Parts: sequence; structure tokens; C-alpha cells
Amino acid sequence: MEMLAELWREPVLYALPVFALSIVIEVWLLRDHDEQVTGYLARDSGISFIIGFGGLVAMAILKLATLALFVFLWECVALWHIPANTWWSWLLLMVTVDFAYYWDHRFTHRVRLGWAGHQVHHSSEYLNVGNALRLKWNPWFEAVVWTPLPLLGFAPWTIYFAFIFNLVYQFFTHTEIIGRLPRPIEYLLNTPSHHRVHHGRDPEYLDKNYGGILIIWDRLFGTYQEELHRPSYGLTKPVGTHNVLKLQYHEYGNIIRDVRGARGWRNKLGYIFAPPGWQPKDLRAPATVTTTSAKG
Repeated sequence: MEMLAELWREPVLYALPVFALSIVIEVWLLRDHDEQVTGYLARDSGISFIIGFGGLVAMAILKLATLALFVFLWECVALWHIPANTWWSWLLLMVTVDFAYYWDHRFTHRVRLGWAGHQVHHSSEYLNVGNALRLKWNPWFEAVVWTPLPLLGFAPWTIYFAFIFNLVYQFFTHTEIIGRLPRPIEYLLNTPSHHRVHHGRDPEYLDKNYGGILIIWDRLFGTYQEELHRPSYGLTKPVGTHNVLKLQYHEYGNIIRDVRGARGWRNKLGYIFAPPGWQPKDLRAPATVTTTSAKG
């Protein structure tokens, strides 16, 4: 019963009004927008809302699927329990979750199997708070990334809360109405300027700025890029559809097609686990991949 009670500590329920209010405010601020911002397109935003609803359902299912495991690891395996009622423990948890998020996010860009799920988030050619709702429906790798956290002593419900807080913060970075912030903030935190770079499909912006709340991970691990000019948004090879299922799953079909046509296990595995856009050396025709990455 105690484990089931954990399910009702669902921070995303508290975040939904924040998302709705953010969208309303941004739409109002953009009522007289010019060509310097992409604004909102009704059909594009409608698709984002549908995808966002599915993404919230997927996160709830992920919580159901991982809760029993995390509670077991925390109660029966962890050597210590970190208190959940001190400021330093929450600060430690937030930094730890953000560090895990950086590597999760980097994985979803640099491993094609991960990219197949994440690419939907980059599929819009608009950048606004509404399109931040384009969440993947199969967040399986996040469960892998979170698993060490209860072993470190963090209570499962605090892990979920910290992760949702991380996502809520990131919603505010999906906008063009906020320019560069004061230098100390830009140096430490992920800001709209940094995240515009992340969503850019320009060659100099590809595979950059993976941070969730903190941008220092990108500075430390060589993936930081300053905003040099207004980016072009979307995939380098646009999907060209508003079909929600195709937006979510078409890249898995491309992987299957490439694997079936590949010669040898090394090439087959390359199409799955190499970076998006990877090709065997002896292959001239491009792989059927939709990616923000021109590398590989």
C-alpha cells in the first residue's frame, strides 16, 4: 500500500497548469510577432498537444513499470538512505538527476536507437513553449539512467519529482521571446539561447547543448556551443507529415529497413547503435535516416 501511495505523488499533475499558462502567455506576447520569431502554427501546435498528452501517459507508465524495482533497490539494496527533508539532499539530488539527464540526452542524439525515439521532439520547424510538449512515447532508456539513483540512497518518489522539475524548467527554454540573459546565468544554466542552439539544424549547432538545467556539463564534456545566429529549426531531413504515429515511430521503420538491407552483423549493428546518419564504408547510397546530425 505504501508503494501504491507513491503513485499519487505525481508532480506532473502540478506541472500541467504551468504548461498551459506558459503557452497562453507566450501566444499573447507573440500576437504582434515579426519574422524574428517562428511563433505558432495552429496545426503544428495541435500535433504537439496530442504528442504531449501521449508523452505524459508514457511517463506515467514508466513510473508504474519502475516503481516496484526502485522501491526494492532503495529499501533492500541501498547501503544508506539520503534524507528527503533537508536542503542539501534536494540540491544533491537535483544536480545528480541533471547529470544523469545530460548523458541520457546525449545518448538519444548519438545512438541511432535512442534517436529513433527522441527525434519527434525535434520534428517541428517552430520553437515555442507549446512545441516543448513533443515528448517521446517510449522513454525506455530513462529507466536505465535512473536505476542507480535509488542505489545511491535517493527515495524513489524524490527521483520522479526531481526529474519532472527538470522537465518543467526546460519548457521555459523553448522560446524565442527571451534573448540572452546576464553572463553568470548564461555560464551556469541552460537558457533559451543555449536551447535554441540545441534545436538548430545548422551544421555548427548539431549535437550541442544537451544540458537540462545546468549547461556546465556541456562546457565540461565538449558539447557546448554559443548561439551565433538565429537557428533554423527541425530535422536536417524533414519528415514532411503531421501524422502523429509516423512522427513518433517512422525512424524505427527506417532502422529495420537499413538492418534488413545491410551485409554482415557489424553493419547491421552499426545501423542500430552507431550515431544517426552512420553508413558502412562501402555504401554509397544514403541511409534512410531522419536526423539532426550530419556526423557519423
